[in-house]
Amino acid sequence: MTIRILIWALFLIGGGAFSVWLDIRWFPRLFPDLYFHIVTLPVGLVILGAVMRASRNTGRLLAKFGREGEVPRFQTNRLVTAGVYSCMRHPMNFGLLFFPFALAFIMGSPAFILLIAPAEAVMMILLIRFVEERQAIRTFSLEYERYMREVPFFSLKPECLKQLFGKNDLH
Repeated sequence: MTIRILIWALFLIGGGAFSVWLDIRWFPRLFPDLYFHIVTLPVGLVILGAVMRASRNTGRLLAKFGREGEVPRFQTNRLVTAGVYSCMRHPMNFGLLFFPFALAFIMGSPAFILLIAPAEAVMMILLIRFVEERQAIRTFSLEYERYMREVPFFSLKPECLKQLFGKNDLH
């Protein structure tokens, strides 16, 4: 868990700093432009709100269904297939993919919006695919392999997105 947090911090802080450097070199007129930031800031706040709702909705499901016995916080020992997890395998990660975009728009950084955030999202998808999925297979074995065959990695179905980003109560 600590390594994941460090990777996230590196992505966000490093991406933010690198994008400011790129903005100063490539977009010197647009980056400090107040009008550009007035447009991007509300967009970033809306995206951030959606990311927070996705984290809350999935976190509650994991807390309710993902633990049996004494399990450290933020860890699970039961495979969760309820709620939004019934229509996509990585809903929390899907929601978190938008966090770099939220930060990019809040910062009003053209380089972050156009280059860094998309690159970070691709890297996050690769980490999910090659680290998270393998860890889930090791932890849940055949149960997770069956789940993989039945439920897609991510889903763009409206009912699934509503469960992820909507203001849901646990059912």
